[in-house]
Amino acid sequence: MNKGGLFIIYITLFLLMACSAANCPMESTVTCNYGFYDEQGTAIANNDTLTISTLLPGSKQHYTYRLMGQRTVESDTRIDSLLEKGYTETITTVRRDTIIGNQLSGLATMKLPMSYYHEYDTIVIRYASISNRDTLYIRHIGYSNVDLPECGTHRFHTLLGIRSTESGIDHVEIVNPEVDYRGSENIRIYFNGIAEDEE
Repeated sequence: MNKGGLFIIYITLFLLMACSAANCPMESTVTCNYGFYDEQGTAIANNDTLTISTLLPGSKQHYTYRLMGQRTVESDTRIDSLLEKGYTETITTVRRDTIIGNQLSGLATMKLPMSYYHEYDTIVIRYASISNRDTLYIRHIGYSNVDLPECGTHRFHTLLGIRSTESGIDHVEIVNPEVDYRGSENIRIYFNGIAEDEE
């Protein structure tokens, strides 16, 4: 085979490989997509300031330090220097959590990752306008998904059930149980008007 024939074969293989890689999604982050609605089912932007956190498996120690006439200090680690200054220490065991979104205003949607290997995700919504908070309990199974070998493996999820407390939430529902990177709305949160009407 002459050099021109080899060149054409190399170019053809290169183009085939390029076409295949071009089929990989540009946005491939897998998130569970939430939409916010009022009690009547109208899409809204929640006017309250929300802090979103997720509970992690297990627990952690929480330390509270008090001294008459001084500000109370709270910490996730022990502070020996405060004990040396005469502070009293109270140790409590609390659930582990991590803040995903802090002091967010005007949310109409949110995208949250899901745990890879746990059957339940627990999402906590704290409101600025009311003292109570809401907790979402989401049951799901995760599985590996490969569209094309060159695109890598993604962890998709199938939603099996959801329930919530009802402080600022009227009810929740699953509208699309398949959680992937395509961006479709998976869960609708219907607020009861207590939180979103307050400024």
